[in-house]
This record gives sequence, C-alpha cells and structure tokens, in this order.
Amino acid sequence: MNNIPRVKVGIVAVSRDCFPESLSVNRRKALVAAYREKYDAADIYECPVCIVESELHMVEALKDIQAAGCNALCVYLGNFGPEIAETLLAKHFQGPKMFVAAAEESQDNLFQGRGDAYCGMLNASYNLKLRGVGAYIPPYPVGDAGECADMIHDFLPIARAVTGLAGLKIISFGPRPLNFLACNAPIWQLYNLGVEIEENSELDLFEAFQKHAKDARIPEVVADMEAELGAGNKKPEILAKLAQYELTLLDWAKEHRGYRSCVAIAGKCWPAFQTQFGFVPCYVNSRLTGRGIPVSCEVDIYGALSEFIGTCVSQDAVTLLDINNSVPKDMYRQSIQGIYDYQHTDTFMGFHCGNTCSSRLSSCEMKYQMIMARSLPVEVTNGTLEGDIMPGDITFFRLQSTADCKLRAYVAQGEVLPVATRSFGSVGVFAIREMGRFYRHVLIQKNYPHHGAVAFGHYGRELYEVFRYLGVPAEDLDYNRPASLPYPSENPFV
Repeated sequence: MNNIPRVKVGIVAVSRDCFPESLSVNRRKALVAAYREKYDAADIYECPVCIVESELHMVEALKDIQAAGCNALCVYLGNFGPEIAETLLAKHFQGPKMFVAAAEESQDNLFQGRGDAYCGMLNASYNLKLRGVGAYIPPYPVGDAGECADMIHDFLPIARAVTGLAGLKIISFGPRPLNFLACNAPIWQLYNLGVEIEENSELDLFEAFQKHAKDARIPEVVADMEAELGAGNKKPEILAKLAQYELTLLDWAKEHRGYRSCVAIAGKCWPAFQTQFGFVPCYVNSRLTGRGIPVSCEVDIYGALSEFIGTCVSQDAVTLLDINNSVPKDMYRQSIQGIYDYQHTDTFMGFHCGNTCSSRLSSCEMKYQMIMARSLPVEVTNGTLEGDIMPGDITFFRLQSTADCKLRAYVAQGEVLPVATRSFGSVGVFAIREMGRFYRHVLIQKNYPHHGAVAFGHYGRELYEVFRYLGVPAEDLDYNRPASLPYPSENPFV
C-alpha cells in the first residue's frame, strides 16, 4: 500500500541539568537496543547529537532528526527532564509526537542512579497543556527499556494516521444524492485536521472517463480483473468499461494530488451515474480500496476520511458499510442463539452494494445492483461485487463533523459471524456487544449517518488514541459501553 506513509520515529533523550546526564544517555541506548531486538530497526532513529538539557540543545536535536528524515518524535525522559526545552521540541517538531519516561532500574541504585522521570512526566504534561501542544502519552507512560520500546511500537499506527492526514487530499465528485442529508460534510474541520479537499462535478468525471475510451491499458486491467474474479466473473461484458473507469480515477488522483502525498476519493454512484456511465462503480471502488486508496460511496467525504484513517492504522483494506438491517429472529434462533454469546440486539447486518475488497469476502461474484434495478434496466446496474463478508474480528468506527462543525467519533469492536446472510451485496452478520444500546444512545442520539467504516481486526485502542490525538472531545468520543456503564442519555429506570 503505497498510499499510506512510512513512519520513522526520532528518539530524543532529555535530561534535567541537575541530574546525571549519563542516566539519560545509558537509558536511551538501552531503549534503542531493546526496540531493535524486538521490532524493525528502520522504524526508529536514535538522535546522537546531544542530550537535550537546554533550548539550544533542543534546536540541535530538532535539526538532527529532521535531517535524518524523521516524521514522528519520541521525547524520552531518561531522568526528570527539562520541562521548557522538551516541550519546545514538541512544539517546533512538525509531526506526531509522544512522551515516555524511564522507570528506575534497581533498589540498589536509588542515590546517584535515581532519575525521577515519574515526576518529570507530570511537569512535561503540564507544560504541553500551557503551550497548547498535543502529544500522545501512553496509558502508563513509565517503563523499563523493553516496556518503552513496546510503547513506541504501539505509537506507530497512531503516528501513521496523523502523518497521513497531514498529507491527505480527498477528491470528491458531485453533490450528495437526493435524500442523503445524513452524509453532510462541513469542510471546516477537514482543514483543521490538515486535510485538503478538492470538490468536482460529476460532469468533470464523465468527461475524463470519455477521454479514456481507447486507453491502451484497458486490456491489461481487464485481465487483472478476470484473474481476481475467477469463477465469479458473471458479467464479463462490463469489465472493459469498469477498467476504463478505474484508469480514470487513478489518473485523476495522480494528476490532481498536487503537493499531497496521499489521496482518498468520495465518489458519486447514483442516481444519474448508471444511466450515463452505463454501470455502477462498486467493483472499482473495492479494487482501489484494497490497494490503500479508499473510495467511499454516495459522496461520503467523512466516510472516505474514516476509511483512510483505518487504512493507516491497520495497513490493510477497509470497507464502508451501511449499518443496515436487523437480523431476523428466526436467523438468530437458528444460527446464533446458544452458539455464540450474543443477545439478539447485539447483532445487525452490515451491507453495501458491492464495494468490499474481494480479499475480505468469503467468495465473490460480479452482479447487478438489485435495488437500482427495481427502477432501471438491469444492464446499466452491473458492476457490484457481491458476497458474504469473511468471518473474523472487526472494528466499526467513524470520524464525523456535525452540521455545526464539531468533531465527533465512535469506535466499537466486534466480529463478523460465520452465518450465511441469505442476502445480496457485500454483506455480513455483525455482532458487537451492547449494540442495541450503542445504536440508540450513540448512533441515533448523536446523529451519526448510516455509513460506518470497518477495519478487519481489533484496532479500537489505536483508533481511539488517533481520535483523541486529533482533538475529539472526551464527551464526543464514544464506544459501546458495557451494561454496567449507562450512557448520559440512558433512562436509568429502564
């Protein structure tokens, strides 16, 4: 996936000048050695220029890590640390940053060997707040070399997402379809996040598509589609048009990304798309998303943004699904109850027309969009990738700006159950604990749209920290609360 950044963390040790500098030097060396033993050495860079004790040291260290190509920073308190210089370093470093602190090593060395970084972390956090500087501080930010190495490794997906957003351009085509007010996208918060947005007309896209009609690369893309679909290639007559459209999107992204390093696309797919283009774009959307270029449906700009964050965190394909329909009681009784430890209200079906990457479907077939075909000729609705979503762990999440431009987000972990959906589209039977309450007191209560991003795996911890780093207020950063923890809007007498 070459559409997400590679993170390189510069590790800068700091020291309070009234503490032995050797504490920070030796503890930094031990931390770096522990990381290189456990993880990829290319993830980190050890700043050897100096131990930061003063503002001038801070300038030297900043120049060094910038010259080394670091795009993330770890400020390591080897002892108490200089609260001014260390937080100035965080202020002037343009990229995600974290703070960790060294634990004391032995009861036998608590005179000259005591560093008091446990105390220094309190002052560092206070000064970060005074300067208005955001930084990631782990749940328990004090540890020995191996534990701090783990904290830095845990920081990588957070840093990838934050760095990715700073280089992201979202390309959208067309206004939202009629009756899709839920997917509103106030763009002010995109700029606050560092994201660029390029809004285009569907007519611009159609013109670009027409210019690709005789593109010499189409046969090669068709062959790749045929290989991916295999026996599921039920609509071979549409592949050339889909290939033409795929090339159109890829070329547009390449030509319009400007100075940005990453792109995501919010595409239009109805109501006029089918009749003018002659197909639906679902399969192409799935293919690009599988390569790390998220393409949301129905011009869902914050859906595309959420998918991109999930891609950065998981380094894997994601998808965008409707939180769509309830699981029928007879399906629950026959295939879930007594087999899996979920209540009926914990379950629901996630669905979209056919935009989920083939690698995340148990099996797939190229079909037509059944809902659209109820009012249009079938031949212009071909292009969906249909199949049941592969069972396994998932994280449902979304970052959203409200209509009055406030950031909100939710994260909920669960799983796709190995239950046949007996339905159409890219679809799965999902189970999230206490989903019924979450549905009512988060999704409905806080006016979220029906689209949710899905990462394939449990990434709740990382996504929660990303949203917190991005400034989502604690009261608007939600998750599926256990039954013992009521929501503020929940009736305590029910």
